[in-house]
Amino acid sequence: MVMDNIDLKIITALQENARIPLKNLAAKVFLSSPATAARIERLEKAGIITGYSAKIDLKKVNMPITAFINLELNPEQKPTFYPFVREHPNVLECSCVTGRYSQLLKVAFDSTESLDTFIGELNAFGHTETQIAFSSPKQHTEIGIEKILTK
Repeated sequence: MVMDNIDLKIITALQENARIPLKNLAAKVFLSSPATAARIERLEKAGIITGYSAKIDLKKVNMPITAFINLELNPEQKPTFYPFVREHPNVLECSCVTGRYSQLLKVAFDSTESLDTFIGELNAFGHTETQIAFSSPKQHTEIGIEKILTK
C-alpha cells in the first residue's frame, strides 16, 4: 500500500493520542470526518495500524524492575519457547536477534527475586545474560514516521 502525506499525518496524530476525537483528527489533516475514518480503516486493513493501547507507568503498578535478558536459544526449542514468552505476563518484548544470543527479552517485575525466578525458568531454554535498567532517559515512543518517510 502506498501512503501519502495525509496518511502519515494521521498515523503521527494517532501515535501521539490514539483517543483523539475523529472530528479533531479530521481537522488536523484537512479532511472530512468520513474521509478520515475511511483512511484509518484502510490503514488498519493494510496492517499498517495494528492496534491501539494505553501506556502504563510500570513503577506505579508495582513493577519497578525492568531488565533486558539475552538468551542463547537452541533453534529446536523455538516451538516451546515462543508460546512460553507470548503467554508470560512479565515479558514486554521478545526479539530474535543476531549474535551469540539469539533472543533479546525486555521484562518487568515487582522485585529482583521475581526476576531471578524467571531467569531460572529461562535457563531451561539456554544460557542467559541479564542487564537491569537503572533508568530510561528515553522510553518506548512512537516512531517519527512522518519525519522519516518525508526526508
